[in-house]
Amino acid sequence: MLVRNVRESDYSYIITRVNEWWGGRQMFQKLPRLFFSHFQETSFIIEDKNQIVAFLIGFISQTHPNEAYIHFVGVHPDERKKGYARKLYHHFFEVIKQRGCNIIKCVTSPINKTSIAFHTKMGFAIVESDIEIDGISVQKDYDGPGQDRVVFQKII
Repeated sequence: MLVRNVRESDYSYIITRVNEWWGGRQMFQKLPRLFFSHFQETSFIIEDKNQIVAFLIGFISQTHPNEAYIHFVGVHPDERKKGYARKLYHHFFEVIKQRGCNIIKCVTSPINKTSIAFHTKMGFAIVESDIEIDGISVQKDYDGPGQDRVVFQKII
């Protein structure tokens, strides 16, 4: 298993599989090529037997230089439960800590219970709001009208 930085050439492989990895959900529009071009130093791939099995797209905020953001993480469905996402997160934490960041943020959909559980286990706290859905604090219209999100933050 190899952890390496993303390359722009990884984009075609990932973008043609991302919807499949999400069980047919249309996710490709959330992952434009610009992330593979401009955030290579803080975005990572795991390869196993020369195949991409997981990836993490993240960056450091230009507005808040002590904050980093995890935008997108994917693990091939046949490769889940092997600790790849956890390994990518820890790798990201180390890289951004070396660059002076001590806050990590990310978001997920309120319906994605697996993601909520994962982030909670990874030590992320849910940012409180006035709205709860199924007992989870949710930021209403976070990504536009009707696009509610659970917002996470982790201090390292």
